[in-house]
Amino acid sequence: MRRGSTRLRPAVFLDRDGTVIKHVHYIRDPADVRLLPGAAAGLRRIRELGYATVIITNQSAVGRGLMTAAQLDVVHAEMVRQLSLEGAVIDDWRFCSTVPAGGDRTVIEDPRRKPGPGMLLESARDLNLDVSRSWMIGDMISDVLAGRNAGCRGCFMVRSTGNTAFDAAHDAIDFVVRNLIEAATAISTQSVLQERPAPPSGEWG
Repeated sequence: MRRGSTRLRPAVFLDRDGTVIKHVHYIRDPADVRLLPGAAAGLRRIRELGYATVIITNQSAVGRGLMTAAQLDVVHAEMVRQLSLEGAVIDDWRFCSTVPAGGDRTVIEDPRRKPGPGMLLESARDLNLDVSRSWMIGDMISDVLAGRNAGCRGCFMVRSTGNTAFDAAHDAIDFVVRNLIEAATAISTQSVLQERPAPPSGEWG
């Protein structure tokens, strides 16, 4: 094989809380882990389309001393267990324990903490992923901006029960969806189009 002839794999980067599992503030108990409707089915479809699946999550509870990294691992393991029961797989996950100094989710205070792109770029480097052909899905503007700042092809905002006040017209949002099934359907549609330009903004479903 000629050097440089291998094409990098695209990925779908996903926020965890409010996107894959029910949002529980500073979740520490694995008994509180609940998959959101459509999460497993959406992840299965995403991998069928040839995308790696990567969880990207801010976890300031670790930095605040409210839980340990080992406790976080247990919570993540329970999420993975529940997903596996429904045939869904997570290829990688990254977390940032940095405690934010302010409350503005659009400001980068740490390159790894969303909306910073650091965790996405780390995973892309380690898994040989093509960020320019990848997507970001989350329920907060910081999630979407992390994808935009990393150079993702497009970004999805999940309209969950906890984020009904977000600005759907924000320039960083390409699609608004109700769950990961809708996101996977949109990605499937866009995958047959040109690599660029990015998909048009709008509500899906």
